Amino acid sequence: MTERKELLRAKVNAMQTMIRSLIVGLILGVAAGFTHAQQVEMLWPQGAPGALGTEAKDKPRLFVYLPAEKEANGAAVVICPGGGYGGLAISYEGHDIARWFNSFGVAGLVLDYRHRGKGYGHPAPLQDAQRAIRLARSKSTTWKIDPQRIGILGFSAGGHLASSAGTHFDAGDQQSADIVNRYSSRPDFMILCYPVIAFGESYGHRGSQRNLLGDQATPELIKKMSSEKQVTAQTPPTFLWHTDEDRVVPAENSVQFYLALKRAKVPSELHLFLKGRHGLGLARNKPGASAWPAACRQWMGSSGFLGSR
Repeated sequence: MTERKELLRAKVNAMQTMIRSLIVGLILGVAAGFTHAQQVEMLWPQGAPGALGTEAKDKPRLFVYLPAEKEANGAAVVICPGGGYGGLAISYEGHDIARWFNSFGVAGLVLDYRHRGKGYGHPAPLQDAQRAIRLARSKSTTWKIDPQRIGILGFSAGGHLASSAGTHFDAGDQQSADIVNRYSSRPDFMILCYPVIAFGESYGHRGSQRNLLGDQATPELIKKMSSEKQVTAQTPPTFLWHTDEDRVVPAENSVQFYLALKRAKVPSELHLFLKGRHGLGLARNKPGASAWPAACRQWMGSSGFLGSR
């Protein structure tokens, strides 16, 4: 009985943490939405595929943060905030991250993607992530970025979305009347921060799975959207980090994805920090985990993604 009570208490605490993160992210996101981004790009000006209406929630967009021209190194990263596929912590897992990338010459592209809170499940979020990568490539000359150094980053459920983009991609349709669709949707690298990875597993995040796939998802769809089961030799190089104390999305998610990358011989780097709850963002002033931004920047540099000024 005591064990069952402890398990219930852990689940309640995890849910409360996620709800607090969502509320803070949503409130701050509204306030910060148009304040710092230099421009906002609609992913589909003529309407997104499967759109349920024409309201703002039906129009996924990209907040574009470009670094100072003299400091730009040509790299760009599409940023996917977390939120359990039911909301977006777009401030501290979105706008803050874009400004951090700008600080060392990388363009930050914050993705405001469709999710269950807006009425959407699979495949809408993945369509939005794929479109964001294509759009960045199509704008490479205008935004002064290298079309071969466009990565994707995601936190929590946003990490699942990012890993999905890195395991489900295509080279583009050269015959498409939509010029953006002619570009590849494959990210050149991935940065996964305490990501949701596995569906249908005891250590998976059931809320994210339910919001994305619904309650009646088939075993085939669950497997297809379990990123660790979709890794191939073509999966992009990946940087991952997680904390051992994360009880909302256990570290096994990152570990299993890392092992899949190793089996496929994909260059990868995994950092597991002892301390830290779920939802840390940049983890400022958090012992151990606060080292991830510097480690990530070093990995990007040593992997050749920062190029040369």
